[in-house]
Amino acid sequence: MKSIVSAKKKKERQYGPMWGNPNSSVAKREYAPGQHGQRRKKPTDYGVQLAAKQKLKTYYGNVSEKQFRKYYKEAIRRTGDAAENLIGLLESRLDNLVYKAKFVPTIFAARQFVNHCHVTVNGKKVNIPSYLVKPGDVIEVREKSKQLPMVIAAIESGSRDFPGYLEVDSKKLIAKYSFVPKFDDVPYVSIMEPNLVIEYYSR
Repeated sequence: MKSIVSAKKKKERQYGPMWGNPNSSVAKREYAPGQHGQRRKKPTDYGVQLAAKQKLKTYYGNVSEKQFRKYYKEAIRRTGDAAENLIGLLESRLDNLVYKAKFVPTIFAARQFVNHCHVTVNGKKVNIPSYLVKPGDVIEVREKSKQLPMVIAAIESGSRDFPGYLEVDSKKLIAKYSFVPKFDDVPYVSIMEPNLVIEYYSR
């Protein structure tokens, strides 16, 4: 657990507060992690694109490179703006929506929560964090899981608002995915640049 917390702090020092914790002391430092963090060089275009990719991957719970590349390929395959498509795919992940519905306190907890079969989609158990939820689908915490301390604490927390694309009933622990959001619909705490991610993979 300590190593996970340390890794998260390191990411916040590197990219800034990403998960609604703007008061984090490490997030306020203006240099990168590590003993040489204060001697930053001006990044190349490639470096900027790589950083944008790593930051977006981290925000969604450290999505694997293999899976992230699959999202890129699907994003450019679909019609419309590839960067918007990429965000739509990432936001549609079940673990992300469980987190955004405030059923759990962090995106990392959401992945474990889904893995351990604590949620259903349209009444059916789903234990795949990367499962893509469709507009109109209903996510619900299973009855036996509704009294877990982590769930109760997350629901009672006032640190995050619900995004407009989720209709949440906090008493019943049910959330309906209303529509696939565009980039501007997503309540990012820090600046995300999906266009640079598309550029990175397009090189």
